[in-house]
Amino acid sequence: MKINFLRFLCFAIFTSFILARPFILQAQVNKYPPVSGHATGATVALSPDPIVRMRWANTTAADGLESYPLRPVKWTVSDPRSFNMQQFKSKNSIEVTGKGEIRFDFGQINAGWLEFDSDDLTDSVTMSISEYNEPAIVNTGAVHPVKTLPPVKYGHTYRLELSPDLYEGVRFGWIHVLSHQKKWHIKNLRLVCQIKPVNYNGSFSCSDPELTKIWYTGAYTVKLNLQKDYFGAILMERSDRFSWTGDAYPSQAASMVAFGNYDFVKKNLVNTSKLDNGIASYALYWVLSVIDYVNYTGDITFLKGYTDNAAQKLDNAYKNFDNPNNLGFYGWDERLGAGFENPTNPETRHAYTMLAIRAWLEFGNLLKQTDDEKLADKYLQYTQTKMDEERKKGTWLNDFGLHASADAINTTLTTAQENTTFYKQNYTDRVNRISYSPFNNYFIIGALGKMDKYDDAISAIKDCWGGQINYGGTTFFEVYRPSWNQILGKNDAPVNNQCGYTSLTHPWSAGVVKWLSEELLGIKPTSPGFKTFQIVPHLSGGLTSVKGATPTLSGNISADFNELSGISTITIPQGTVAEKVAIPTGKNAVDKISLNGVIVWSNNAATGNRSFTQHIENGYIVFEHLKPGKYNFKVTYKSAFKRSIAKQLPWKYVINQFKQDSLTGGKWTGKYGTEGYMLFNYFKAGKHLQKLPAYVDSVVLTRGKNVYADLPAANSTLTDTAGLNKPLGAIATQDPMACLQTMTMDLHASDNSVHQMALYFLDWDNKQRRSAIEIFDLKTKNLLAPVQLVKNYTGGKYVIFNYSGSIRIRINQVRGENAAVSGIFFK
Repeated sequence: MKINFLRFLCFAIFTSFILARPFILQAQVNKYPPVSGHATGATVALSPDPIVRMRWANTTAADGLESYPLRPVKWTVSDPRSFNMQQFKSKNSIEVTGKGEIRFDFGQINAGWLEFDSDDLTDSVTMSISEYNEPAIVNTGAVHPVKTLPPVKYGHTYRLELSPDLYEGVRFGWIHVLSHQKKWHIKNLRLVCQIKPVNYNGSFSCSDPELTKIWYTGAYTVKLNLQKDYFGAILMERSDRFSWTGDAYPSQAASMVAFGNYDFVKKNLVNTSKLDNGIASYALYWVLSVIDYVNYTGDITFLKGYTDNAAQKLDNAYKNFDNPNNLGFYGWDERLGAGFENPTNPETRHAYTMLAIRAWLEFGNLLKQTDDEKLADKYLQYTQTKMDEERKKGTWLNDFGLHASADAINTTLTTAQENTTFYKQNYTDRVNRISYSPFNNYFIIGALGKMDKYDDAISAIKDCWGGQINYGGTTFFEVYRPSWNQILGKNDAPVNNQCGYTSLTHPWSAGVVKWLSEELLGIKPTSPGFKTFQIVPHLSGGLTSVKGATPTLSGNISADFNELSGISTITIPQGTVAEKVAIPTGKNAVDKISLNGVIVWSNNAATGNRSFTQHIENGYIVFEHLKPGKYNFKVTYKSAFKRSIAKQLPWKYVINQFKQDSLTGGKWTGKYGTEGYMLFNYFKAGKHLQKLPAYVDSVVLTRGKNVYADLPAANSTLTDTAGLNKPLGAIATQDPMACLQTMTMDLHASDNSVHQMALYFLDWDNKQRRSAIEIFDLKTKNLLAPVQLVKNYTGGKYVIFNYSGSIRIRINQVRGENAAVSGIFFK
């Protein structure tokens, strides 16, 4: 199905667990289908899921959505004289005595809707919800882009209804009292949350609590987006609520690892089998999802039923391999064409070709295991032919950037020497080895693992996913830059950009769940359905222990490794065989090894065992061909190696010094622009007055709209070159149109010397504008500077910095009507 994306997007009772969770409301349950499970699971302190302990006896893809109510864990009032909160905690009752608002924090993002009861409400009231700490606003195409409305009254219940499905992403809720006549009461305030019944059949924990929290946060992100009949919906309604086929690839992978809800994944694969969302790579991600599903379930019947479908997608990739002109989208990262802006660029073309090679190879290998030799050979031949052709070009090692090299490494066909070249070229810069979206970061950490660069992978995970948690996130985001944490407070409104209004609960970000289980815990299938598998943990980044479980249709495979104590335990379910189990020893000197209390290896002599073989290699004691059962290992060390925490690379930005000037206002002459300038919409809309310096060939503006207002002359509006006041002129982002919350200025330079630039921002009509600035190298599209925030500029504000060479400046809306810039000044 082909879609014009920009056009589309623009239009486009309770069991005991309740008692253990503070402020979970028990009343009003019978209004909605209640949770039918029981709180029998283990407590997980690092999970953001309020019902992480809930278990259901049987769950199927046909199950409907179930509901549970929550009370807030925190609240703030705009005027304490207007709200008597004394009985809120004990009786869930608030006495309203005046105008103002209350903001409620429910502790984590939930899929739900806000409501309360009142039998004496007489005032004018609106309600709001948001994923962040201000009432949310999203793009056109949503049923209600502004997430603030008067509530709908049902008897004595008042409910905020923002879409036919009711649910939105809600962490914060508001009641706004706009007028006041007499005292009245808010009772039983609640967030009604909905979920698809799934069990946490998988688990993960390690000696680093941050990584444990990341695993459970990713799982919770996916869980919130499991809807009744489809998978991977965007939680905040902004007109794109359907299963994006490519987005679903890491989402489904995480879901199988965390929940083992294989029938639901299968259902979504069927539902999306004829879709590619108009994106070439998404067709290939669907094939990779099928491979994941079959490897985890052993569902060969499904594979055979959809082989022709997959083959059509793979053949189409072969047909277009040498000339992929209509890629549609590859990621929001600037280096990948900034989403829909310029997706068919050299880096994206290279990445797509490597993705195709990977898909052919993995599908061919799967067909080999299922005895479809002829078709398998076809795709394995595609793989070899095209990889050979790429190598013969002789330039690919230099041409491939971060994303293309990650896709190349993920084919598993690159040599150690090639990996070394790619690593040095693309992965030693802490700033630019992180992609703008966690979706693309999944492939980057995958490549780091395949290069055996686990310290770097863990560092990148902490920077990307850990950074989101430090930002205040309880779910993972659509896009994220670590420098947001330096300019924004916890749970502040995020930067909006080429992806539109940023989703803070986006399931495509959850691939890290699978990576942690397969790479750190080390449990991976080696044949469909885990009939055979391996367990090879990677205790890198200072880790000393890891444990967890991966669900299979034969039962859970569990592992618990502790390098310090030398004690490890694994469980192998019936019907499976562990081809390889690697017990980590690090750099400790091993004296002896016992299994279930019997010494099977010692430093002086080896003791054999008929059921398996064992040997030591690369910091592991390797056991082979372990049959079903529980195995207790004890490694005794002669001496222990003192482990040190891996050193983190520094943040290095080319541009790291910025100044902001809010005193000069529009009187720029003599202070700024001594070498050149560009005044936007100087006399009338669409006409810019410019005098560029000799070292600037051109400034190309894209995606902004022209703004001109015949306002009275003011000190804040830019003067003309003679210092006389002029009406407002500016370029602005095209909010609230989808994917138009940003604009770019490409500065083409004729030299590489250092020069000063100043950008002038003016919030001329006091719309509380907040804007963000990103700066990139124009050629490589690498990020050159930490993101800058500009706010409080009703009187005008200059942002000044030094740069060299050709650069791209991206101006992003954060809050307010739009982001607007009135001028550029050189020196």
